[in-house]
Amino acid sequence: MSTIQFVNKKTRFKLKEKERIASWVERVVLMYHKFPGDIQYIFCDDTFLAEMNQQYLQHDTLTDIITFNYNSGHYISGDIFISIDRIKENAATYKTTIEDELHRVMIHGILHLCGLNDKSPKDKKLMQEKENEALEILTRV
Repeated sequence: MSTIQFVNKKTRFKLKEKERIASWVERVVLMYHKFPGDIQYIFCDDTFLAEMNQQYLQHDTLTDIITFNYNSGHYISGDIFISIDRIKENAATYKTTIEDELHRVMIHGILHLCGLNDKSPKDKKLMQEKENEALEILTRV
């Protein structure tokens, strides 16, 4: 049985439509012939995520997301940390809504847990295509 949780750390952000988002995430995981396990989204601020980025990945940069993979077999589990500060800034940069940018980043973490990468230009292109496919599903959930 899957558990998808939404938690706040160092932010007052409130996710809208939690049940709808959880259902969407489950559908996307199933598309990859995997099963949703324990997935936790942790919404935080830049400072919190920058400290994690430094501590766990030795990266001294701001980032919008860090995904910790706890998969077991075909069960997708992990902690997905998302900086709401980065989401807001990226939404302005890419001229999209905060909600749309948040959804893109949320599913980006799930796609990583499903085995997709974004290190090479080819991988980045595929990741973006799969994000777009997943976002289209959200419009029907």
